[in-house]
Amino acid sequence: MTQVFDQNGHRVAVTVIEVGPCVVVQRKTAARDGYDAVQLGFGDQKESRMSKPALARFSRIETAPKRHLKEFALEAEEDIAEGATLTVSAFEGVDYVDVSGVTKGRGFQGVVKRHRMGGGPKTHGGHSKRRAGAIGQCAYPARVAKGQRMPGHMGRVKVTQQNLKVIDLDGENNLMLVNGAVPGPAGAIVYVRKALKKKSGTAES
Repeated sequence: MTQVFDQNGHRVAVTVIEVGPCVVVQRKTAARDGYDAVQLGFGDQKESRMSKPALARFSRIETAPKRHLKEFALEAEEDIAEGATLTVSAFEGVDYVDVSGVTKGRGFQGVVKRHRMGGGPKTHGGHSKRRAGAIGQCAYPARVAKGQRMPGHMGRVKVTQQNLKVIDLDGENNLMLVNGAVPGPAGAIVYVRKALKKKSGTAES
């Protein structure tokens, strides 16, 4: 993350995302596959780490093997051919994007950190400062309710951050600056697509 200044001199916190270059490894059509989509590949991979059937997919379009593959649905007016290379310029004119990724893993955490509970009394001899407290019920139903918030594994889940405003595009370095934070640690793989709920040209609320 970093910060930039807008045209009014206001400081804006942004996250820098490297968007591409991505190669269209496979083009799926409604006539053949039942739906329109493209499978994009990002990041080169050594040929020795791939099977021969997997290498055949990349040799067919005459490109280097890719480490990461992801399928994206196409809109009706979009038509992209196999072997084409997509860069950050594909987002020109787009005001808002949705970014999906895997959040940072936090390991096993208690209820104070995992669920933001307040804990027990901190003074007057309290012995449950960061404990969960009572979790069960009385004689009826005499069990712990499903979905009870308790200690457990925290983080490392897929999250989609919606409606992030695009501040700037750097076509030379394939960089996108979005307002706010995205899921995952620095250097993680994320998936960027046009915002589904907030379309381009929508006034800010």
